[in-house]
Amino acid sequence: MERRAFLRSGAVAGLAALAGRVAAGPSERAAAVPAFELAETGIADLQAGLSAGRFTARSLVLEYLERIETVDRSGPTLRSILETNPDALSIADALDAERGARGARGPLHGIPILLKDNIDTADRMTTTAGSLALEGSVAAQDSAVARRLREAGAILLAKTNMSEWANFRSERSSSGWSGRGGQCRNPYVLDRNPCGSSSGSGAATSASLGAAAIGTETDGSIVCPSNACGLVGLKPTVGLVSRAGIIPISHTQDTAGPMARTVRDAAIVLGAIAGPDPSDAVTAPAGTRGHADYLPFLDAAGAKGARIGVARQFFGFHGEVDRVIGDALDALAKLGAELIDPVELPDGREYGENELTVLLYEFKADLNAYLAALPAGARIRTLADAIAFNEKHLEREMPFFGQELFLRSQALGPLTEPAYRRALRANLKLLRAKGLDAALDRERLDAIVAPTGGPAWPTDLVNGDHYVGGSSSPAAIAGYPSITVPAGAVHGLPVGLSFLGRAWSEPVLLRLAYAFEQATLHRRAPEFWPTLPA
Repeated sequence: MERRAFLRSGAVAGLAALAGRVAAGPSERAAAVPAFELAETGIADLQAGLSAGRFTARSLVLEYLERIETVDRSGPTLRSILETNPDALSIADALDAERGARGARGPLHGIPILLKDNIDTADRMTTTAGSLALEGSVAAQDSAVARRLREAGAILLAKTNMSEWANFRSERSSSGWSGRGGQCRNPYVLDRNPCGSSSGSGAATSASLGAAAIGTETDGSIVCPSNACGLVGLKPTVGLVSRAGIIPISHTQDTAGPMARTVRDAAIVLGAIAGPDPSDAVTAPAGTRGHADYLPFLDAAGAKGARIGVARQFFGFHGEVDRVIGDALDALAKLGAELIDPVELPDGREYGENELTVLLYEFKADLNAYLAALPAGARIRTLADAIAFNEKHLEREMPFFGQELFLRSQALGPLTEPAYRRALRANLKLLRAKGLDAALDRERLDAIVAPTGGPAWPTDLVNGDHYVGGSSSPAAIAGYPSITVPAGAVHGLPVGLSFLGRAWSEPVLLRLAYAFEQATLHRRAPEFWPTLPA
């Protein structure tokens, strides 16, 4: 959750344009990482190898586990994985036997997938949101996302590190830090930040520690780490993917979604996890508005004739980012898209404080409900318990930053209070009817584009994150979908282009994103530089 999108002000100067690269000195050389057979390999190619007998599910698990040891726990030491599934090999063996007897269930059969550590799995892995307060907590049942992935034949390989409590604990935290996992690192430049609460999912997927990952987003936590780690990240319409069994922030904005190295892989994973769930009433429309297979919507010529609005208000925070996104707009025009430039969306000053009010109220109510339902023996049952735990374990849980947002949330009343209801009503009206819907309808647009965010900043545990700009909030607050795609780089650091759309428009966004991706192919594998060359 990119809470500083509405907490900070005037941070544009936080990242200055860097000087051009010169030859790297001895201390600046990229980390030596052994060649990896599966690096950058897509899900379709893995599935083809499984079908042809070149791989088995067991061999894939072994390859990825060795990669985790080599890259995450030693070598560059990304700290993106909290724990691996001790049953992964036995699950793989069962899926290999099933393939031999009955064939594959679908495109994810035997494919190792990573899950963010706020997504329940009823196995020998824990679900902790990165907090020591939930260390050892094992869910009584799978989250709907985990269950759907298992039903599709995926292997839940590992839980990824994350910003503790989805980055909703402190007003000056460092993204990617958790009490359990320490500071996650960006695989492109190790002393830079992976961004967002789905930081481990971003870093691990970019470094090919799994075929793809599931992240969660309240405001920016799928698209921001995807931007910083050179990935495709899709934040679905709220209601397309069940939130049942996911440690929450906000029932009006939370959603899980795929993080992958290609649009095709994101589409495959989305098809597996999308759909209605009786445990999450907001997903009821997904039965008719969602799809079991999003691959048919991918079209390399899909931008031709599309009307795409340009949200210029999200430009201007970094000159080099503007240059990269300007080139992306030129690429879309060459693909036959008609650019309507500019289109206006509501100003962040109109909704930022209301968003924070809504999240503070909903966090207390939603987290208390999740914690109350934990199995017997849980260390904490309420937000108040979590606050007390952090105070008691100050040295391990709060060595760098505190729990100001926890305290502000705990001080609030129930969701019946007028302050909450006014803020929620105002923001939904502003960002839906008067915002995205109005802009899309007025200009007859298929989507709106904007820079996803800036290049990754140096990690700073003392002062916290250094966001310079981003475009996640309109879709996040409205509950509408967005997708980010690699659009280029600034001094070797990835930068993404976001496509925003109306509710349930994932097919359109995937079509446009795929066309842009196939025409530009900006994704580059990380090289694990220790620091940015001078």
